[in-house]
Amino acid sequence: MRDDRWGILYCPKKGIRADRKRWEKVQRALDLRQVQYDFVQSESSDSVERLVRMLINNGYKTIVLVGGDSALSDAVNCLMEVSPEVRETIALGVIPNGVLNDFARYWDFKESEIQQTVDWLVKHRVRKVDLGCVRYKDEAGNDARRYFLNCVNIGLIADVMNQRRQARSLLGSRTLAFFASIVMMAFHRFDYKMHLKINADTIDRNVMTVCVGSGPGYGQTPHAVPYNGMLDVSVVYQPMKLAHLFAGLWLLVTGRFLNHKSVHPYRTREVLLNDTSRARVGLDGRLLGKLDGPYRITVEEEVINFLIPD
Repeated sequence: MRDDRWGILYCPKKGIRADRKRWEKVQRALDLRQVQYDFVQSESSDSVERLVRMLINNGYKTIVLVGGDSALSDAVNCLMEVSPEVRETIALGVIPNGVLNDFARYWDFKESEIQQTVDWLVKHRVRKVDLGCVRYKDEAGNDARRYFLNCVNIGLIADVMNQRRQARSLLGSRTLAFFASIVMMAFHRFDYKMHLKINADTIDRNVMTVCVGSGPGYGQTPHAVPYNGMLDVSVVYQPMKLAHLFAGLWLLVTGRFLNHKSVHPYRTREVLLNDTSRARVGLDGRLLGKLDGPYRITVEEEVINFLIPD
């Protein structure tokens, strides 16, 4: 395998009819820059890891995902399975094609500017980035771990993700699923009894949601930096009034989430979760499930070669 030949994994958006046209735009941008590449397409989210492993095992040194945060998360988990010597030779890139593209947007990769993204990727400017890591016990009681580029959500936000997924499987529409999940929230619990340890602080009380971010965390950890060896944590207590909840959503949308009085931010290298009342856990846009405590979240410094803009 020539070292300059890219392995490209295209992850179509579910329910989007313009997928073929989207790939044709990517193809034109690659051809314009005379990029040599081989291309595979995922059939489902479950196939992403299998295809990334295939690209790694076939010796590709540049692997580019046309996808979103979840596909990137699958890719880095595959890279963490190989030896550090092999991982050091591989650079990971992204052409954003997800729902939110939060990690790509952090680096100023925009879904609407495909040619600009390809131009940057061709320059092959590499930055080593950190990964967060959730260490827990699986259903069989064995030690397990899962890595993330962006964030882990515990509690309400993970439940919203689950409701949206269920609604979409029934309704088939992304838009209808979104509005259905909003309606279902009116009948949903808003707090979980949690016991957390962050730095020297112990939190033992009802908590609405926790976000641990190595990256921007979909606005919940807006100051997180994916290369400083630290994790940003936002612990959100339940607002006293419903109006405060809507105010928090507005601050989240406008990038001022940390200004809400119910949000308590931290910066740390490790979060110990002794008890989270089996709250759901979401990782980079995918559900990890309900975890029995205790489990912990740590950071792995500069372990992935990521292609960044100029």
